[in-house]
Amino acid sequence: MKKLLFTGAAIMTIVATAGSLSAQTALKDVAKIRDGIIYAGMAYEISEQCPSISARLFRGIGYLNSLKNHASELGYSDAEIDAYIDDDAEKDRLEALARQQLTSMGAVSGDPASYCAVGRAQMDANTRVGWLLR
Repeated sequence: MKKLLFTGAAIMTIVATAGSLSAQTALKDVAKIRDGIIYAGMAYEISEQCPSISARLFRGIGYLNSLKNHASELGYSDAEIDAYIDDDAEKDRLEALARQQLTSMGAVSGDPASYCAVGRAQMDANTRVGWLLR
């Protein structure tokens, strides 16, 4: 199965600049950031699987920048953020969580119509995933 967009420019945009956070909380445990990355990945996967739905690129970049700003406000260092985005096990974990959520919403691997239905439902409900789609 194709890798989601958890690697590359999107995650780099999220965490390109940030300050320092105390060691008590791992970045992967910050729900707003973790969930935001998952939502962006879900939107990307829907746009890749459904030919009639596309990702809102500029909206997505703005959203990812807001996650980066949140990490910065929390005080995460560049080193902590780089370690998070370079963690292959974490990327795999986030991809698995995104796929589980899509499956629970009715998306079926190899069935583009099911991804289209999930995407349209998300857009109609104006969820974060739907907000990232058109």
